[in-house]
Amino acid sequence: MPALLHLDSSPMGEASISRRLTAEFARHWQTANPQEKVIYRDATAITIPVITAAWVAANYTPKESRTPEQHSLLALSTELTSELLEAGEYVIGVPMHNWGPSSSFKLWIDQILRFGDTVALTSEGPKGMLGNKRATFVVAAGRHYGSNCVDAPRNHLIPWLRTFFGYLGMNDMQFIFADGAAEVRYGKIERAAFLAPHIQAIETLSADRWKRP
Repeated sequence: MPALLHLDSSPMGEASISRRLTAEFARHWQTANPQEKVIYRDATAITIPVITAAWVAANYTPKESRTPEQHSLLALSTELTSELLEAGEYVIGVPMHNWGPSSSFKLWIDQILRFGDTVALTSEGPKGMLGNKRATFVVAAGRHYGSNCVDAPRNHLIPWLRTFFGYLGMNDMQFIFADGAAEVRYGKIERAAFLAPHIQAIETLSADRWKRP
């Protein structure tokens, strides 16, 4: 089995709910795949530049025609994209910030949309190239966004993730949604009690996905 890409994007460090849950997923994955590699990337630990017109021009330029300056401009993007392509499975932690993704995650996302690598430009239009990959997204949110909650229509993050990764060709996506996390911060629920059902969901998913013979 190819490597696992373990990506975190919360700025909250040890207090992060999404980081705790992605770590749990990665632990189960490594137990089930002891000979395989986990590629870890913390999007908050590096400086990811914003996309510029020069970057876009370099991205559209075929690899064999790029100048040294364009290759240099795309160097970090190439590194991040290579991690994405090397892995066969992803666990991605994304906190909901202002009803969308965290800023570090959005910067990472912009860097991995690469023509010729993750998206092919065909005569019929763009075609995503990650159709053989599988992703589990751990989304943490302060408010409650269940179907009966007043904030349910404001959950723009999960549809956005489906749209973007669907554009990259992925159709095997799972979501673990840890909403209502603000109750931990305000002392309305113990952290361990809040995490418990989500850890159980990961254990159930892992048992089903990587069944032992």
